[in-house]
Amino acid sequence: MAARINKKRSFLFVSKVLGKHIPVGPYTPLLSGAALALLLYLEMSGDTADREVMDPLMNQAVHGLIHPEYAEEAYHALLAARLALPEPVLFIGFAETATALGHSMYNAFAGGASYIHTTREMIPELESVVTFVEEHSHAMDHLCYALDASLLSGTEPVILVDDEITTGNTAVNIIRDIQSKFPRREYVVASLLDWRSEANIQAYRKLEQELGIRITALSLLQGSIKVEGVPLLQPAADNGAAATTGAELVTTYVRDGLERLPVTSVDAQGVINPAAYLKLSGRFGLKSADNVQLDAGVSRVAEQLGSLREGSRALVMGVGEFMYLPMRIAAEMGEGVLYQASTRSPIHPERRADYGVHSAAAYPSAGDTEIMNFIYNVDSGQYDDIFVLLEREVPRQRIAPMTDILQRLAGNKVHLVVLSPEPDTGGSEL
Repeated sequence: MAARINKKRSFLFVSKVLGKHIPVGPYTPLLSGAALALLLYLEMSGDTADREVMDPLMNQAVHGLIHPEYAEEAYHALLAARLALPEPVLFIGFAETATALGHSMYNAFAGGASYIHTTREMIPELESVVTFVEEHSHAMDHLCYALDASLLSGTEPVILVDDEITTGNTAVNIIRDIQSKFPRREYVVASLLDWRSEANIQAYRKLEQELGIRITALSLLQGSIKVEGVPLLQPAADNGAAATTGAELVTTYVRDGLERLPVTSVDAQGVINPAAYLKLSGRFGLKSADNVQLDAGVSRVAEQLGSLREGSRALVMGVGEFMYLPMRIAAEMGEGVLYQASTRSPIHPERRADYGVHSAAAYPSAGDTEIMNFIYNVDSGQYDDIFVLLEREVPRQRIAPMTDILQRLAGNKVHLVVLSPEPDTGGSEL
């Protein structure tokens, strides 16, 4: 547990399997999404599922989540099962925290699946096909930029993926918006944790009757919670343990061989970033047929970055919504590599054995300097090398507050890795 600095929700369950607030082995968050995929397969397949095969897979997945040293084996076993659903489905992952969870859940299926994650980034050239509000969040509006108009226009089941369901209101909001534009019969809400009260559960039933739909909830852990106390309203951050010397910063442009989307973003001050986006990150929609290309890009980058490692302890970091590809890349970089992502969620740090966030470093987001981002649970000298992966170029002065912090934390080098279709003369090239 940790204290969230948010008057709308005062607490946070700090996940040991998500890869957001605590560094984890990269196969642990990948397995958490794949385990949800297996739950969905069993739900949709019903009596046709081969329980003699599926039950041992589920037991192996749970064992791998509880014991991280077995996560890689369990993850590959699930992928090798080549799960196939009885009908096509659309997965939607919620930004920012569940972008990788949703992608990993979608990726566990061998075919017939499509995926998109919501975003809070403003892309003026594109129109959001779905817009909804996350009521408890400090960052409320979700946007959904589907390049293929048919991605949401069918009647296939929609699988909404979030790391935690506390009230279920976010899912209710997106279901209402989707149903008003792209009506269908079936929705599934999948999450690692489900803390809905009986009243929250009944709200789903009422929505089913009102809209003539079916909503199924799937989770790895379900229970109830009771919250007491007054929310913290002032952020606290120690900005990392002090270091006598800063680690070396190396900027590397890595050619990934992946397609780009030539659109821009604009921040709250109206500042435009013209750098192209990765087309297959999940933000713009993708289908099972795209996975081969994405897998090849991951392996290409991982091989190049693995050659840069100098120490035995490395941390690979995603930034904000850009979580899944860095997670996959970290998984292929060898032993001694942990993964986590920066976040915009403000959490109070406290060094206590029974508390989830021991350290916090705050800095203005490179994407929007009005938004603070945070790095949690990384201490000075904990890692020899820290790799920060960016999906697109950002101005150096905007990323400097983050890299300055990481230089105080890394024992040896900080690698600022910009994924790029072409080399750039501004830094080293691989």
